[in-house]
Amino acid sequence: MPFKQRLDKMSPPPSSAASPDFLPYGRQLIEEDDIAAVVAALRSDWLTTGPRVGEFEAAVCAFTGVQYGVAVSSGTAALHAAMYALGIGPGDEVIVPAMTFAATANCVVYQGGTPVFADVEPDTLLIDPMDVARRITAKTRAIIAVDYAGQPCDYYALRDLAQSHGLALVADACHSLGGSYKGKRVGTLADLTVFSFHPVKHITTGEGGMVVTDNPELAARMRRFRNHGIDTDHRQREASGTWAYQMVGLGYNYRLTDLQAALGTNQLAKLPGWLEKRRVLAAIYDAALAKVAAVRSIVVRPNNEHAYHLYVVRLVDRDMRGRIFAGLRQHSIGANVHYLPVHLHPYYREVFHTVPGLCPNAEAAYDCILTLPLHQGMDEADVDRVVHVLKQELVA
Repeated sequence: MPFKQRLDKMSPPPSSAASPDFLPYGRQLIEEDDIAAVVAALRSDWLTTGPRVGEFEAAVCAFTGVQYGVAVSSGTAALHAAMYALGIGPGDEVIVPAMTFAATANCVVYQGGTPVFADVEPDTLLIDPMDVARRITAKTRAIIAVDYAGQPCDYYALRDLAQSHGLALVADACHSLGGSYKGKRVGTLADLTVFSFHPVKHITTGEGGMVVTDNPELAARMRRFRNHGIDTDHRQREASGTWAYQMVGLGYNYRLTDLQAALGTNQLAKLPGWLEKRRVLAAIYDAALAKVAAVRSIVVRPNNEHAYHLYVVRLVDRDMRGRIFAGLRQHSIGANVHYLPVHLHPYYREVFHTVPGLCPNAEAAYDCILTLPLHQGMDEADVDRVVHVLKQELVA
């Protein structure tokens, strides 16, 4: 069946808000085959540390073109595992973009390191390699790039910087599963790539995340880290007929269950179609909003294949943002804002003494950006509705 016809065949998801027609900015799509996969896992011998976790890791590796995958309990746990694997500790600095969710910086702090905030490009809101270069010091150990909204960063420029300074390059690709940069798939662009499977992401495991890499030593470190720092898991000991294990480092219980892995594997098979749908819906937004002078879409580079986790626009008049946000919500449209620059959060201002003006592009963008609904449970009529209400509120 042609994709255009399939759009209207998908049943809309049930509402998660009081209004029956509430349209959230992001939402999981759970179908009967997903439920059946989880039920099969429930009826199996293994609810955790079982075979489905490895199957999910292998499926994500095959999809991204990477050798090793380490599934964990959340995207945040995946970021933490990446910092642990790189040996980040007290006295180390890691450069992160200001325009991201707090977990990108928090994972550095978890390891006792110091996040150093770099500004973003004003048109794409992706980390600016030139600003990264200005913030590298003798203490810098790594760069974390964030594929904001689903668009991959300029990884060639970032790779050159990382290699010339002996730094690790980490891709926070929690928004960009299925994207690509200059023909190279997300997952192959950095030393470590982190994915999230939260319900608003492209596929979900409820909560969950994964780190993919071509480095076997880093993968082995992360596997121990997710299991209390222990060298084997229960299934491995069961297979070898031993009770013995050793804790060789300090780790956490960051394991993903087989129930979650079963859901993730089943959803991953649908990802190509869901990505296509997101791109079709984003193109409809682009075409409709190109005619609205008061709104500007985020720039997409021609060499990028955008994964469209989020559809973000700028309001030309930033003073309108609060009113437009409220107006959309009154019409049961779940607009949102992504994100308050991390260095402006009270914790970072109090503990790391960050101040306004540190990353002016990110700060200026925050004042005017707005996230409009985009997910695979939507159809063209939903986009038309959002655009209609947005135009209505702009002239109110």
